Amino acid sequence: MDKKVLWITRTAILTALLVVLQLAASLFGNPYVVGSIVNMMLIVSVMTGGLATGLTVAAVSPFMAKLLGVGPFWSLIPFIMAGNMMLSLVWHFVGDIKKGPKVVSQITALVVAAAAKFLALYFGIVRLAVPLLLKLPEPQASVISALFSVQQLITASIGGILAIVILGTLGKTKLGRY
Repeated sequence: MDKKVLWITRTAILTALLVVLQLAASLFGNPYVVGSIVNMMLIVSVMTGGLATGLTVAAVSPFMAKLLGVGPFWSLIPFIMAGNMMLSLVWHFVGDIKKGPKVVSQITALVVAAAAKFLALYFGIVRLAVPLLLKLPEPQASVISALFSVQQLITASIGGILAIVILGTLGKTKLGRY
């Protein structure tokens, strides 16, 4: 099969799977469940499909989620994309280091990527977008700020743990590149 067709197919399937899981998880009404699943899928995407797939899923999925009614304000989408891309970049460059035990690079990636995503979203949304772009009334500004602060650190960490389990399972199969 043509490599470009394979890449497009893999990327489309991973994006669709992320969005469908996000929709299903949103039925629980718990942002910790939704965020953990989204982060897990971002990591699985970059680790099984490669950097281009991971960055594409990270960029496209917030738009798809918003179109399906589970995303926040349109003006926050670029910041969410940036946070997702930070997570994907760290997992690509740190989580797949071939030196030493794989679990060490994965745990390092989990910690560094969770911190990187948290910082990108905190400074982008809580410190910049909410006060300067959205100009929301205080109760609503506090809710949005809470969604994009420490909660992101927690959900990126849980998503990383789930991804490590899934990647370990995939590593025993012939799926993906992992």
